[in-house]
Amino acid sequence: MPHVSDENKDREAPHYEVLPCIPLRGVTVFPNTVVHFDVGREKSVRALERAMSSDKLLFVSTQKDDNILIPTSDDIYEIGTIVRIKQMLKIQGDAVRVLVEGISRGAILEMLSADSFFPGSGERGNGDFFSAAIRRIPEDATEDNISVEDKATVRIIMDSFMGYAALTSHVADEVVDKIMSVSSPVALVDKIANELIVPPAKKQKILEAVDFHLRAGILCEIIAEENEIAVVEKQLAHKVKENIDKGQREYYLREKLKAIQSELGTDEDVETESVEWLEKLDKLKLDKKTDEKIRKEIGKFAKMMPNSAESSVIRNYVETILELPWRSASKVNGDLKKAEKILEEDHYGMEKIKERILEYLAVIKLSKAIRGPILCLVGPPGVGKTSIAKSIARATGREFIRMSLGGVRDEAEIRGHRRTYIGAIPGRVINGIKEAGKNNPLFLFDEIDKIGADFKGDPASALLEVLDPEQNNTFTDHFLEIPFDLSKVMFITTANDVSTIPGPLRDRMEIIDVPGYTKQEKVKIAERYLVPKEIKENGLKKENLKISSKAIDDMIEYYTRESGVRNLQRKIAGVCRKVAKKVVVEKGGKYSVTQKNLEKYLNRHIFKYDVVEGENPVGVTTGMAWTQVGGDTLKIETVLLSGTGKVTLTGQLGDVMKESATIGVSYVRSLGDKYGIPENFYKDNDIHIHVPEGAVPKDGPSAGVTMCTALISTLTNTPVDRQVAMTGEVTLRGKVLPVGGIREKVLAAHRAGIKKILLPRENKKDIDDIPASVRKELEFVLLDNVEEALENALVRSGHAQN
Repeated sequence: MPHVSDENKDREAPHYEVLPCIPLRGVTVFPNTVVHFDVGREKSVRALERAMSSDKLLFVSTQKDDNILIPTSDDIYEIGTIVRIKQMLKIQGDAVRVLVEGISRGAILEMLSADSFFPGSGERGNGDFFSAAIRRIPEDATEDNISVEDKATVRIIMDSFMGYAALTSHVADEVVDKIMSVSSPVALVDKIANELIVPPAKKQKILEAVDFHLRAGILCEIIAEENEIAVVEKQLAHKVKENIDKGQREYYLREKLKAIQSELGTDEDVETESVEWLEKLDKLKLDKKTDEKIRKEIGKFAKMMPNSAESSVIRNYVETILELPWRSASKVNGDLKKAEKILEEDHYGMEKIKERILEYLAVIKLSKAIRGPILCLVGPPGVGKTSIAKSIARATGREFIRMSLGGVRDEAEIRGHRRTYIGAIPGRVINGIKEAGKNNPLFLFDEIDKIGADFKGDPASALLEVLDPEQNNTFTDHFLEIPFDLSKVMFITTANDVSTIPGPLRDRMEIIDVPGYTKQEKVKIAERYLVPKEIKENGLKKENLKISSKAIDDMIEYYTRESGVRNLQRKIAGVCRKVAKKVVVEKGGKYSVTQKNLEKYLNRHIFKYDVVEGENPVGVTTGMAWTQVGGDTLKIETVLLSGTGKVTLTGQLGDVMKESATIGVSYVRSLGDKYGIPENFYKDNDIHIHVPEGAVPKDGPSAGVTMCTALISTLTNTPVDRQVAMTGEVTLRGKVLPVGGIREKVLAAHRAGIKKILLPRENKKDIDDIPASVRKELEFVLLDNVEEALENALVRSGHAQN
């Protein structure tokens, strides 16, 4: 019997036959190809064993759904491939790797169950493995009968496949060369279809095309589509690589997705962070122009690399804007009685200040707006300017923001930095409102008189827009670049010296003087506020320490020299610390600080205010001066020496004060006849005028009357009443002009034990500002000219005072 080859056996095989069947997941096998796949399901392995025990023929068909573990006839495609097993290899576990060769297309006529029989086949089904009655599908095209059109299609397929291989790098060059050497158009189409990396459904579509003309057309379309996709992917990959560094491979997929979104016009599908920002932006309901600007910035951020410098700037910018309280406001307390109660609780005295603040709050309540004067509290240190601003915030129910302007020289501190600078941030005004979380806080600009200016800009000019009610509703920070409404903010400023505040800025504020405290007020403040506070802060209990009123009085007079109570608080804290040490060492105890034992806690006296000497001196007068820390008394001494008429001024005097001395000498010469002064005294004598405490600079015109009195006293050898203090500017004709700081000056004189005060007549109105408790202990004399001062200050023979 002649030998029959495997190929001849395949050709002689019947049209209908029962074959073991294997459903494939994710794999499509074509005729004329050799492929391998792994088999792991028990029935599939047994189907392989069955095929190996007979003629090695097997039918394979792709599952419609890869997730189905036990498929039925409805779960696999009807058209598959009859293959011949070429090799089997057991791998891990019970799995088998099999190498097969595609023989022919086939169609399932019927899946056979256990003991079922397909007529004409002569075989029955087996329940141990899948088997089916298969009809072979003969190939309708050969190398001889293929049409010219199909040949042209095949050539296009070949060219397209070579382009596909070059674009995707999915097919090795040697595989391409081997396929291109195939002469049979039928085999060529099947081999090329087998090499495509496309979904199984597309390959199945090619497999099911029995007609070669249709099959070649489908393959041609699929390759053309894949080539287009490959070209776009390459363009997108190139675009992504331009935007990222070589070392940032981890961002490749994200950037690729962004590039795809850009090509497809789906930029609105931004990352989660951008989506959250847009949701917050929608809730803010900003004006159209601002909303559009922020959306543009968010869109720009979505297309950037997350770790780029510009991305960080935009993130900071957008988050700052979204965190600002555009519409969030505190509920303002309109109850004036409650506000008054809070102000009284927090501060003693300061009646005029409290009254002005309550008037201000009443206007705000009635007008439903803040558009009014900006309050500027001016006074010496330690009198409670900052603390009363806090009380106003508490009284009105507003958030409190404090910005110290001392030493601020950069305009960007107010208006912020432009976003072009690395590390740009908004100004402290916007940043403070952001931290407060409300758009109507009380904003305190502390020490506004100490603001500076240099090459970086003028912060005072930047404050003009902030404090001007006509402009601050559209305040534009350089960082934000969009207007923010500050009209609901209540602005208060503080200063020690109003003269150093720039004029345009001062013009926008209402100046409220916060004077220094009298000794009686300081005692009350210490008893009500400072002593209880320091006892608590130093860990003591109320029963551990008691400080008498007289002890506090001595602290004020001999240990502090100020208009406020800051140093007084330090001294009380010092007493509390010493008592705290005793309480710890002796494990408890009660201690009383009195006038007698005060030096035990604070050591020796630091100051001595009793300046009244034993006798009325000649050529020495007591003046009154104003300083930034309150008032003080000022001694002026004069002596007459033999010489040539030279006038010597010492005591570190300023130009204005030197001019006052010159005017005084000239005026005194005009009074020679009246007071018996020798006509040529200025030629034969030198005059020396000295103001003690030479280390302290002194200036101003208010010592004019004091110098004239001292000169007349020296030239006439007439004593000056030691209990008289005076102030006033003098003209060349002897007229006394008004000066400032009367309240502080008088309080300082009162502390020093003075009994009579000489003031310019035009300062009469200022006497009402002096506390009644001080006024009743002093005698006030109003002056029109220097001669009236001489009448009240010089002690004539027979009128000496004790």
